Amino acid sequence: MTFNQNQRAGRWVAAGILLLLMGGVFLLVYAKSPIDNRNAVATVFIPKGAGFLKIVDILDQAGMVKHRPLFVVLYLLKGVNSRLRAGEYELATNMSPSEIAEKLVSGDIKKRMVTIPEDYTLKQIADRLVAEQLVSEKSFISATTDPAFLASLNIDAASAEGYLYPDTYAFNRGMMTNEIVEMMVHRFWKKVTPQMIQRATDMGMTTTEFVTLASLIGKETGVREEKTKVSAVFHNRMKKGMRLQSDPTAIYRLTDYQSIVKKKHLNNDTPYNTYKITGLPPGPIANPGIDSLQAALYPAPVNYLYFVSNNDGTHQFSTTLAAHTQAVLKYQIKRKKE
Repeated sequence: MTFNQNQRAGRWVAAGILLLLMGGVFLLVYAKSPIDNRNAVATVFIPKGAGFLKIVDILDQAGMVKHRPLFVVLYLLKGVNSRLRAGEYELATNMSPSEIAEKLVSGDIKKRMVTIPEDYTLKQIADRLVAEQLVSEKSFISATTDPAFLASLNIDAASAEGYLYPDTYAFNRGMMTNEIVEMMVHRFWKKVTPQMIQRATDMGMTTTEFVTLASLIGKETGVREEKTKVSAVFHNRMKKGMRLQSDPTAIYRLTDYQSIVKKKHLNNDTPYNTYKITGLPPGPIANPGIDSLQAALYPAPVNYLYFVSNNDGTHQFSTTLAAHTQAVLKYQIKRKKE
């Protein structure tokens, strides 16, 4: 090779190095620069199993990719293309591609704070989770009625009804349905102690019977101070062999479910209707809170056998049928006047 040829080759190498340096600087500037200055915010969901190019498509459609080829090259060079984690993210266009990569790799996912009220039924919980785009109704019902899964959660019942503890949870869309159910049931077992289970056993109740009784108490009254009295009524009735005649049981599992119990509902021929059956229903009719669970185990020391609504959320309790009949007439008349 002649001197001129060596000189030309050296120039090409230098030019190549210069181009690489310029490209590196340009890519570095791109990596650190915001997409734009509008600070437009988007919620992006990356499903489990999505490949790198699919994720790029999702980000691009959300307006979070500027100069797609550079974006792809940057992520490949950074080695993050295989480390992007599934989930729901809140991203903004004032973020740089590097900041977006850091968020997706670290799994800084959006939390959905979901409150499950006390005494919601399994179906109502499913509806709330579906509305939050966390589960499908089919997957939730399937998970909460799967015998093997229930056994793994220490639930000896036909469904997770009663064991889905009412509370506020931080869920995310990357969670599987089983994970959500498991979190709620674990919260139940944190609240329901071994001492409580032993207390139920000492009273002659299985765990499911104890939770079932608590679910009736919760559906009958939302007034904390009344729960032990309602519990006493049910305990006293069972001791006497009387039917519990709990209105909420008459509408449980009806396809045309309503929160208001009508007289016609009391004749429904279902295994849960305590106007038709003796003793407790075959399982819980809702998911009770700790006050109802405690009340089921520690009824008030009273002889009440009846109660009727005062139409203000509270109840009038009676020991005899005659006193109860008078109370019913009184509050029926009051209701008609109102």
